[in-house]
Amino acid sequence: MVDGEGRWQRLLAGLLDWLLPPACALCEAPGALLCPPCLAELPALGPACRRCALPLPADPGGLCGPCLRRSPPFEALVAPFAYGPPLDRLLQALKYGGRLELARPLGERLAVSWLAAGPPPELLLPVPLHPRRLRQRGFNQALELARAAARRAGLPLAPHLLRRIRDTLPQAALDARARRANVRGAFVLAAGLEGVRRVALVDDVVTTGHTVAELARLLRRAGVEEVRVWAAARALPPRVPAGPAPC
Repeated sequence: MVDGEGRWQRLLAGLLDWLLPPACALCEAPGALLCPPCLAELPALGPACRRCALPLPADPGGLCGPCLRRSPPFEALVAPFAYGPPLDRLLQALKYGGRLELARPLGERLAVSWLAAGPPPELLLPVPLHPRRLRQRGFNQALELARAAARRAGLPLAPHLLRRIRDTLPQAALDARARRANVRGAFVLAAGLEGVRRVALVDDVVTTGHTVAELARLLRRAGVEEVRVWAAARALPPRVPAGPAPC
């Protein structure tokens, strides 16, 4: 039912685009939901660990200290942008403002960056919301981004394969140990993954990585050989500034 509501919202957004040409969500210039100059201003992540996407002082391709000591259960975390202005405005408008139309240009732009970072997965899996949260919001922002990315990349999408069975606390309010405990056992697979070797988890923002790590462990136990995480943005430690993307 909720997914059907999201489909009608996307159809309505397409009709409105046809009747009233869109304006840029950031600068209000007419012609596109995200104009090329504003796209160029989105904060590039920069050199980062190839496993967890936390910043590195040297060229990309290496591993950070924590990943050298203990590798996460996913092969790589690919996030083209750092979570900072003006991207945070776009993601908050999508997530909390119901601006579903923003998922299409963002997801299509993200798909290009994600695919450039490695071999394509066999299946895209959006990070699920708990049913109560889904009813409140009316949509899952990770699923909306994944839809647009799947269309752009020509990849299959499994929107209901992963389920969140516990309504966990917001991770931002917890310390590292509590965050791990908060998501432990919070997810289940609704069906099998026979024959699927490579998948990508899709999320809007990765902060500590505990949620995607828990999902990756679940998928590996189900027989998946390679789990990648595709995120729109990586939240950075406070001391690391987010720079503008190169044109």
